[in-house]
Amino acid sequence: MTAALALGDDALVLSHRLGEWMGHAPVLEEEVALANIALDLLGQARVLLSMAGDEDELAYLREERAFSNLQLVEQPNGDFAHTIARQLYFSTYQHLLYAELAAGDGPFAALAAKAVKETAYHRDHAEQWTLRLGDGTDLSHQRMRTACTALWRFTGEMFQPVEGLGTDLGALRTGWLEAVGAVLRRAGLPVPEGAQSGAWTAGAGRQGLHTEPFGRMLAEMQHLHRSHPGASW
Repeated sequence: MTAALALGDDALVLSHRLGEWMGHAPVLEEEVALANIALDLLGQARVLLSMAGDEDELAYLREERAFSNLQLVEQPNGDFAHTIARQLYFSTYQHLLYAELAAGDGPFAALAAKAVKETAYHRDHAEQWTLRLGDGTDLSHQRMRTACTALWRFTGEMFQPVEGLGTDLGALRTGWLEAVGAVLRRAGLPVPEGAQSGAWTAGAGRQGLHTEPFGRMLAEMQHLHRSHPGASW
């Protein structure tokens, strides 16, 4: 199922990226928060990938071109502001998407009904940190502004059609723009140039074309499983 793979890959890859903060987060409380979000996403990934096949094989034995995640979620953590900008963009999209899927009766309705509660927390967490950093010191403001601008070009891909999803992703764009724009303005941050016209670049992660950092991340994520095939706890 193409849609299950796409959504599952999004959750799996972002979960791994957030997990990279363990032992490196700014404060202990934030390390716990990021770990909880990563675990929520991993749980979603397991359900979604199991709808498409064997979850372990799909996670650990596919090659890079077989993954269909958004290019946004594979971007490196960078500084903390980059992680928050990435999370703001994605969790707002995911929350809107799951709310729509939960309201229907398609194959993703049950998962979405549970996940929408998780993504509401993920979205609020990102929004609060965006406000805190954007309206903080001159340095935090500049870093948040830089991060929002740098990652904006990856957001267009979120609204491209996904086979088998059963919802119009393009229709979510207006609500996403309004929600993200409102948060940025409250934080004293400019909405990246071209937002109102929708002039952004859509990536091709859904078609298996990924950015350079993804290959390195995938090698790390799959290393243990590939080094010890067939091993179990």
